[in-house]
Amino acid sequence: MSVRRRRRARQPWLVHTLLIAGAVVMIFPFVWEALTAFKTFDGAHAVPPQIIPSPWDFGNFAKVFATLPFGSMLTNSVLLTIGRVAGQVVLCTMAGYAFARLRFPGRNVIFLAFLSVLMVPSQLFLLPQFELILHLGWMNSLAALIVPGMFSAFGCFLMRQFFMALPNELEEAARVDGANAWQVFYKVMLPLAKPGIIALAVFTALWSWNDLLWPLVVTSDPAKEPLTVGMAQLIGLHFTDFPVLMAAALLACLPMLITFAFLQRQFIQGIALTGTKG
Repeated sequence: MSVRRRRRARQPWLVHTLLIAGAVVMIFPFVWEALTAFKTFDGAHAVPPQIIPSPWDFGNFAKVFATLPFGSMLTNSVLLTIGRVAGQVVLCTMAGYAFARLRFPGRNVIFLAFLSVLMVPSQLFLLPQFELILHLGWMNSLAALIVPGMFSAFGCFLMRQFFMALPNELEEAARVDGANAWQVFYKVMLPLAKPGIIALAVFTALWSWNDLLWPLVVTSDPAKEPLTVGMAQLIGLHFTDFPVLMAAALLACLPMLITFAFLQRQFIQGIALTGTKG
């Protein structure tokens, strides 16, 4: 066997080794979180660190429900996420299609203006958005949590790139058959954009589920707060019960894990097809 063939034979093992090492590094924080959720307070602060809980403490989850209105916070997080995902899927999909397929004056200039928003830190929008919510009387409401997150420049860019990757012949054939612009979008292009839409939905759901800063600003009633704000309340100034905090974090991340488990194939397909043209 030549030297070149030996190198080629070793390459898959090297790649697999690197991928496994990367997977271990990425999954280790989640495993540590799950194990800490079952530790006692002394076990979580033991030196040297205690990897396997001894003894196992299942009461941390009961403490989470006793400390926080977990049911109402979970409901708020779900409604917040669904509202933002629905808004971004509708608005960003239509905007992305318009920038990718429609011809109108100033299209590229407007699109560059949209992309320029990505270069501005989101914290700079905090004060003007708060002023708007305050004057609208939306403080401590679901509208304050949902409406500002119903559109994103990134979502518009993502869907534009996906629509640009679709064949032009499909749109031309639909127009020859007498379809108008809305029918071409709704009946022809939108079904083909399903992987991109799912990718946008997963990105938006993950970002919305983990959003902390904006809900902290516009909510002060525990009944209106999402889970992220509730978990932040478990962190004390001088004392933090880390097993309880990790139990709350484990419960909070389970919905996202289940969602990704069901949509992972469409999500990966959408990411793979996005940006292949344009």
